[in-house]
Amino acid sequence: MMQSRKVRCMAKNIYFVGTAGSGKSSLVWAFQEWMTLQGLDTISVNLDPGAEYIPYEPDVDIRDWVKVEEVMKEYSLGPNGAQVVCADMMALNAKELAEVIEGFRTNYVLIDTPGQMELFAFRQSSQVVMDILGREESYLVFLSDPALAKTPNGFVSTLMLCALTHFRFSVPFLNVLSKADTLEEGKLEELKTWAEDPYALYNALTDGEFNARNIQSIEFLKAMESAGMYRELIPVSAEVQLGLEDIYNHIQLSLEGGEDLRND
Repeated sequence: MMQSRKVRCMAKNIYFVGTAGSGKSSLVWAFQEWMTLQGLDTISVNLDPGAEYIPYEPDVDIRDWVKVEEVMKEYSLGPNGAQVVCADMMALNAKELAEVIEGFRTNYVLIDTPGQMELFAFRQSSQVVMDILGREESYLVFLSDPALAKTPNGFVSTLMLCALTHFRFSVPFLNVLSKADTLEEGKLEELKTWAEDPYALYNALTDGEFNARNIQSIEFLKAMESAGMYRELIPVSAEVQLGLEDIYNHIQLSLEGGEDLRND
């Protein structure tokens, strides 16, 4: 972590959102390491009150205010019920959380969201948190899990999850294919083709058994195209440092009009 912090603009809040196991924490860690090497000042924020292991040391941790295991004991709840309560309690502590983050006077805030995506994407408490931290300077990186996206129907499903998340927050976003290094080169190229050409995905959906599930996927795909929600998919990997500059460039293009804040 850089010792001196130089403020050159209002801090940008970068939210990493995705299904459980999609690699959010690993990508936050890798992206922060990459940005630090570029001379960019960042901090990391963990918003998962139930996280048991994080591959980095967060600068700000929601577990300093609320923890799943403590809520389970206090309210006699199971893990799922405690996670819901913690999500609402996070909103109650959002102002104090924002004050701590502001104290770092940094350029970029990398926000690691809960492992259970629905706790962040589909609860009102997350809207409160984003508003208090600053919605105008927010950007969302959605992680598509290759385990789900490697089949045509699964690819459509992850596009739908990304679209729903964007609809919920209405902030600039980027859809990335996480753990891209785990895919064989041929499969990765196929997924990239589906992302670039919806007709290739249509063909993949209709290649083989033409059943009700495929028909539903085609209709969902048409709806996303009509709504302008069919977007590019950027392959990334925390393990081999793939696509990290692509993420940065998209963030800069959206929030800074392409201006590069790297130190020369």
